[in-house]
Amino acid sequence: MKIAVVGTGMIAREALCALCTVEGIEVPVICARPHSREKAEALAREFCIPRVVTDYEAMLASHAADFVYLGIVNSAHFDYACQAVAAGWHVIVEKPFTSTLAEAEKLIACARAAQRYVFEAMTPLFLPNMEGIKEQLPKLGPIRLVQANFSQYSSRYDRYLAHDVAPAFDPACSGGALYDLNVYNAALIAALFGAPKSVSYAANIGFNGIDTSGFLILRYEGFAASSAAAKDSSSPSFFMVQGESGWIRADGTPNELKNFTVQLRGAEQETFALNRHAHRMVHEFEEMRDIFLRQDYARVEAGFDITRIVMTVLEKARLMAEIPFRTDA
Repeated sequence: MKIAVVGTGMIAREALCALCTVEGIEVPVICARPHSREKAEALAREFCIPRVVTDYEAMLASHAADFVYLGIVNSAHFDYACQAVAAGWHVIVEKPFTSTLAEAEKLIACARAAQRYVFEAMTPLFLPNMEGIKEQLPKLGPIRLVQANFSQYSSRYDRYLAHDVAPAFDPACSGGALYDLNVYNAALIAALFGAPKSVSYAANIGFNGIDTSGFLILRYEGFAASSAAAKDSSSPSFFMVQGESGWIRADGTPNELKNFTVQLRGAEQETFALNRHAHRMVHEFEEMRDIFLRQDYARVEAGFDITRIVMTVLEKARLMAEIPFRTDA
């Protein structure tokens, strides 16, 4: 399975670190915008990628790989993914899937019509620890509370305070804490519990209208889920589910789920560490490879179901906080 990598930022480099360790996957080309060619050439040297290109459409026309991996600015996900599907490629797109729910629905429809494999690179949903949490969940009895927190002081926040706005803090690029960090919390909650009955979002809004941090509340039948995320401050991150018969807690950032602990009432605490690889992204690329090789399109559809729930939650929350995106209709 061949994957062309598009992008030269931190997430593209992380992806390459993972991809180079996955058996049965090769990266024959990296694509960057012309002004980022030097960065692409440096990555090509580091990861032994034979070709560097700066013309995305020409690369798609060359059919140099099976998949395109899109590690690019959020606002470009939809257009780049649609171009790839139209050219006959399969797609791995970084989170968030798109900027709006309408874009997500269009991309899903295009993928289905062309029978192209389009994956959202939502890392925790591919981790063995996530499967372990699903297996332990029924032991908790009726669920009463879910809590999640993904907070880390952004390396770009000081620039932002000086009014030097990076894409991660730019509404025109579909940035902000909700779409960058809270999306992971929302995906974990959606994968475990489905669509919420209601959504609310209390956000801290910066000078340009973007959310630098915020608190998401999702209401379900019988319980509520609270989900905090911050790019303007730090705190210990975690994911926790509380039931009448016990609790499950994963400490650390929700995009890694390095381990989780189960405490059932009247029983000894158990901690599980089921992930096979140190790098969080290796599992997702292995799983995507296997799904593609066994032609398991049902798994792609299952991913679409979760993506649709998450995009619905994000959009409702964002509009409630009056955060405008350039991609809004």
